[in-house]
Amino acid sequence: MGFNCGIVGLPNVGKSTLFNALTATAQAQAANYPFCTIEPNVGRVAVPDPRLGVIAGLAKSVKVTPTQLEFVDIAGLVRGASKGEGLGNQFLGHIRGVDAIVHVLRCFAEGDVTHVEGSVDPLRDADIVETELMLADMESLERRIENVAKRARVGDKEAKDILAAMEPALVALQAGKPVRLLASEVRLTATFRQLQLITDKPVLYVTNVDEADAATGNRWSEAVAERARREGAASVIISAAIEAEVAQLSEPAERSAYLEHLGLHEAGLDRVIRAGYALLDLATFFTAGPKEARAYTVPHGALAPQAAGTIHSDFERGFIRAETIGYADYVACGGEQGAREAGRARAEGRDYAVRDGDIFLFRFNV
Repeated sequence: MGFNCGIVGLPNVGKSTLFNALTATAQAQAANYPFCTIEPNVGRVAVPDPRLGVIAGLAKSVKVTPTQLEFVDIAGLVRGASKGEGLGNQFLGHIRGVDAIVHVLRCFAEGDVTHVEGSVDPLRDADIVETELMLADMESLERRIENVAKRARVGDKEAKDILAAMEPALVALQAGKPVRLLASEVRLTATFRQLQLITDKPVLYVTNVDEADAATGNRWSEAVAERARREGAASVIISAAIEAEVAQLSEPAERSAYLEHLGLHEAGLDRVIRAGYALLDLATFFTAGPKEARAYTVPHGALAPQAAGTIHSDFERGFIRAETIGYADYVACGGEQGAREAGRARAEGRDYAVRDGDIFLFRFNV
C-alpha cells in the first residue's frame, strides 16, 4: 500500500531542489528556467520515527526498516495551465494521481533566481496555482454533469447520488472555493470521493525561505501560515538551499553539527515528511524480532486484517488473530517477553482497529 504527496508550485520556487534533498538524489533537474522538470520524478523517503529505534534495541533486531512515504516532483504550473498553457494538461494529470499536495511557495528575495511572475508574493502565487486547480475541477464537473442530470431525471438512483455530490462541489468552485473547504458530511461520502477532484486533496504549504530566515521564518512565511490556519491546512518553513547541503552530509553527527550551527534543531525535511504523513491521516504499526524491526503504514481506522495485508496478501487472506502490544507497554515492560509476562499482550480479532504504535505478531493460515 503506497501513499504519495505531489510537490507542486510555480516554476523556480524550489520544488526540484526540495525533491532532490528529500530523496538525496539528483533525479529532478534543478535549473533556473521554467519547465525544467517535464516528467514527474518519484522518490521514496523514510519517515522519521524514534520509536522504531527503541523497539529495535529492545528486540535486539539485526535490521531496522522504517516505513516510507512517496514524493512526486511535478513540473511547475503557470497561469492558464487548466487550458493547456505551459504543458498544463500533463501537469494536472500528474496531480490527479497523488493523495495529497505539498505546495511549495517562494518566500525568499534572491535576485538572481528568475520569478515567473516578476516579483515575490507567495499568497498571489498560491492563488494562481489554486485557481488553475479549481478551473480544472470545474471543467471536469461541467463536462460530466449534464449527462448525469439527464440520467437522474429519468429515475437513475446512482445518477441521483452522483448529482447530489457534484452540485455542491460545482457551486463551491464557481464561488472561488476549493472543494476541500466543503463540510465533511458532503466530502466524506464514497460517491464524492469517486469524483476525484484535485482541490479535494489535503494541502501542506511549504514556505521556502533563505538561510537567514530558516529558524524563524519571515513576513512572507507568516502570511502563508495565517492562510493555512484559516483553511485548516498545515504549513512548514524550510530553506531548500540548506536542506540540499544537509542531504550531502552522510554522517548524522555532521548533519546535527551543521544544523546546530544554523540554529536549527532538526532538518526541515523531517518536518515536511512528518507533516505529509499527518496530512494523509496515516498510522504506523510495527513488527519486531531478532532478525528485523520494521514500521508499516496504514490509514487511521484500518482493521487488523488490512494491516496484515500490508506485509503479505496471504496474511490478510488467512488472518486468524493479531497478537498485539501497545508501544508504551512494550517499552515499559522491556520488550515482548516482559509485556507477555505482565499480561500486556492482547489477542485481537478481525474487527480490531489499528492504533498508532501497535506492535503486532500476526497469526494466519492459508
